[in-house]
Amino acid sequence: MTAEKIKQTYEDLIKVIPEENIHLNEPMSKHTTFRIGGSADIFLKITKQEEIKQVLNITKTHNIPFFIMGNGSNLLVKDKGIRGIVAKMCINDYEFIDDTTIKVCSGMLNAKLARILLEQGLSGFEFAAGIPGTIGGAVRMNAGAYGSQMSNIVVSTRYVDLEDENYPIKEIRNIEHNFEYRKSIFSKKKAIILDTILKFEKLDKNAIEEEMKENNERRREKQPIDKPSAGSTFKRGENFITAQLIDECGLKGTSVGGAMVSEKHAGFIVNNNNATAEDVIKLAQIVKEKVYEKFNKKIELEIEIVGE
Repeated sequence: MTAEKIKQTYEDLIKVIPEENIHLNEPMSKHTTFRIGGSADIFLKITKQEEIKQVLNITKTHNIPFFIMGNGSNLLVKDKGIRGIVAKMCINDYEFIDDTTIKVCSGMLNAKLARILLEQGLSGFEFAAGIPGTIGGAVRMNAGAYGSQMSNIVVSTRYVDLEDENYPIKEIRNIEHNFEYRKSIFSKKKAIILDTILKFEKLDKNAIEEEMKENNERRREKQPIDKPSAGSTFKRGENFITAQLIDECGLKGTSVGGAMVSEKHAGFIVNNNNATAEDVIKLAQIVKEKVYEKFNKKIELEIEIVGE
């Protein structure tokens, strides 16, 4: 984007978004759990639903790219950053529909929702309490752990359809999400998830809290939560455990620049020392090649790579 186009876009944005929520040339390393990434031309926070269409209309007027994000916990932003507007969903309202059903806005952090549900004695979300993302991201990738996943609890989801130039709000039921392992209809569809309705079961609060504690303890024991990462770097294989194959290739501790295959869990690439996105991408490629060479198995990335 030219400096003039950024200036014109910014002048229109401050008419609909509070100025303190708009940042120019913003380092994306500040907004991803990997702590990696070049700058976004324009970074803004969406705090009200009506702001979404206003921002979309501005992107259309100025013909500039638009990228929506949640907590940045599954993102690797390339070193030259992201052109156009990056909008972070920060709407985290919720309301109970009945004793076991809740409507949650997509910007709600998983950990916060887990605490809310615990207070109400509602079970079914314990698996996600330690996943450092938002509800929108969890629905989009059918987040899961410890034998459970979002497809088990989603009733319906409302979203803005970006594939329709009028940006209508649509709603789909559970089966229409096309949930699969770590993917849904939103993995490829251009859309902004607004909110989702989730269904849970009543359970003793102590039992829920105990399961959450056990899950978090397992994470601390097995995952490199002490180093920046985007969670599990590689997808689970259809008939094999990806991390096990990487480990058997002797790749734990292997580094490229500041990026390293975790010594704790081979399925994670971590930012060990001021890594660049290029470091991570090169290291991931080495891992994929070594696993294919030794086991004739193709492994896929679970993280999303964006930018240039």
